[in-house]
Amino acid sequence: MPQTASRLNVFTESVIRGMSRLASRHAAINLAQGFPDFDPPEPLLAALEKAARGPFHQYAVTWGAPRFRQALATKIQSDTGLPVDPEQHLVVTCGSTEAMMVAMMTACNPGDRVIVFSPFYENYVADAILSGAEPIYVPLYPPDFRYDSAELAQAFESKPKAIIVCNPSNPTGKVFTRHELTEILALAEKHDAFVITDEPYEHIVYEPRYHVYTAALPGAFARTITCNSLSKTYSITGWRLGYVFAAPEIIAQARKVHDFLTVGAPAPLQEAAVAGLELPASYYVGLRDIYTSKRDIFLDYLRQTGLPFTEPQGAYYVLVDISALGFATDTEAAEWFIRELGVAGVPGSSFFRHPENRFLRFHFAKREETLRAAGERLLRIPDYLANPHRINPSRVL
Repeated sequence: MPQTASRLNVFTESVIRGMSRLASRHAAINLAQGFPDFDPPEPLLAALEKAARGPFHQYAVTWGAPRFRQALATKIQSDTGLPVDPEQHLVVTCGSTEAMMVAMMTACNPGDRVIVFSPFYENYVADAILSGAEPIYVPLYPPDFRYDSAELAQAFESKPKAIIVCNPSNPTGKVFTRHELTEILALAEKHDAFVITDEPYEHIVYEPRYHVYTAALPGAFARTITCNSLSKTYSITGWRLGYVFAAPEIIAQARKVHDFLTVGAPAPLQEAAVAGLELPASYYVGLRDIYTSKRDIFLDYLRQTGLPFTEPQGAYYVLVDISALGFATDTEAAEWFIRELGVAGVPGSSFFRHPENRFLRFHFAKREETLRAAGERLLRIPDYLANPHRINPSRVL
């Protein structure tokens, strides 16, 4: 039979989704795949019920239902201070997953280079390869995951077409500072590159940190392609609503890519999601406070385990250093956590370009009782640290 495309041999299926399947098989608490186990805000649920009975069951306008785009434009304008025209600056996508692919295929020709910070969300490298582009990696150094300015400048000397910035970052929880984003932008201007930002955790940032919108920095809008979604802010990961926000010349091309990838995002869900976009500013303050509480609960349990970890500045992920447990690989460790402790994380190696087996990534976007249940299971770790012979990674899941 004919051979499938060779570019698919360069990456695997999602490690995150694989860990979720193992968690389900072993009835483990799933802190691997970053979705909540609690409901969206009540106004969204009420709007969804209403939309289900409305005339919204056929295709919406390909690049987004007008009412949804208008509400989205109003919110973005309020957040960034930029003037936003819903007819020129937006294309609505099936989640930020599609938004990133649209951005990559809009920005890059086959053979172009794209700078990716490592560690990275696993989709970015796959997006680059599927677009025919070559990823160029710049390391972020723990514990605070800063980049080296000289290394970043050197990467730009390879004349990349774009750089991808996840802010706040998955998997590190890093929040890029205004200084860092300004430095990235200056290099992009010098080398005439796009800055593709992925910002689904824009409202999950922990004090004293705050989110800076790259597109709103002086001179940035013309070359910044902002990808975002409603999934994390409103706890609706299954609704698959995202968007690309950029200058009209970019959006005109992005709409072509989107049209032939998915035609359009779900029409009734766009209608219902307007209720979320119209929530008052107090909602986002409350969201930050809720996630601050969840973070504090989970990190308190981690401190009791004795395992080092990186304290997230934003998003809802934490990288835990499991090297003291003595596993040969982080995949062995992840499987052992599922099998023996009943808690699922993600092997950190799936996020790094260079060999790295120290970390598991866990998320804390769960109800308090779920986090406490997971924490109690993790509190068995000190016993294993005191008796390392009890760890048996050889059993197959």
